[in-house]
Amino acid sequence: MREPVIFTHRRRLHSQAAMPVSPARRAALAGLAASATTLLAPGMVHAATGAMSVPQAVADAIPGAHLSGSGLFRWWGFAVYTAALWVGPGGIDPARLTATPFALELRYARKLKGREIADQSEVEMRKLDQGDPAERAQWLAQMRAIFPDVGDGDRLCGLFEPKAPGGPRTTFWLNGKPIGMVGGEAFAQAFFSIWLSPKTTAPDLRRALLAQASP
Repeated sequence: MREPVIFTHRRRLHSQAAMPVSPARRAALAGLAASATTLLAPGMVHAATGAMSVPQAVADAIPGAHLSGSGLFRWWGFAVYTAALWVGPGGIDPARLTATPFALELRYARKLKGREIADQSEVEMRKLDQGDPAERAQWLAQMRAIFPDVGDGDRLCGLFEPKAPGGPRTTFWLNGKPIGMVGGEAFAQAFFSIWLSPKTTAPDLRRALLAQASP
């Protein structure tokens, strides 16, 4: 699941791109795309099409929530997920990420293991120098306990509330049902920076998500 695995196969796949692709080979390539791209990796982003409704959990937590932006993330032509960023009337300031409530929802287009999603999240946090080793180890354990295996059509949503009862928290929802929570601003800063930091490994997706970030 590490970046070197992705780039080890990249040149070989590129050199064979013009070759006819049999159904069996297409299935194998789809499996490679799924295994090499867990939560986030360099790839192609396309603007998502079609109307998107505010998830009920987001509407309940953030009155007046609206779509900031969305994008379809692909890897070697295979759809991985559609990401959508929901913000309140005050929008979101990427430079002060934890100042306002927001939610990021991923609608998956293929099967992925929950443990792989958690592990790759920690890898991306480390790349962005978010948290110290002890914090990341704790967050990894929490994410492994929360994140489920997902399949085509599953919706995994992370909702951040800076003024929740008991303090700032990130609540995770799967298909509209709560599955776990991680407290604190530090986790939210680290986790959502995977997509929203200027140093993200997917800058095109970041631009799509923040297209209407300001009120």
